[in-house]
Amino acid sequence: MQESVKLTPSSGNVFLDLGFPPHEAIVLSMRSDLMCKLAIWIRDSGFTQQQIAEQLETTQARVSDLVRGKYNKFRLDMLISMAVRAGIPCELKVAA
Repeated sequence: MQESVKLTPSSGNVFLDLGFPPHEAIVLSMRSDLMCKLAIWIRDSGFTQQQIAEQLETTQARVSDLVRGKYNKFRLDMLISMAVRAGIPCELKVAA
């Protein structure tokens, strides 16, 4: 017997779909996006974590946390600062 599968369209924000309140879902999504962009930049840079840490003005342990996706250790403002230091453009858009 085949089971029926119910598909629910995504809202476009996985955190909202998981049941987080809208204000938290937006921040979590932004943090996730920045962490992914930074992790890709780190991977593609060819530098050591220590060299990356110097450029981002942080410690090697923080770079390791970032690469390992420990999102709970990074506030949005810290990730924005790191992205700017890495040369990753950041822009906040407010929809009316």
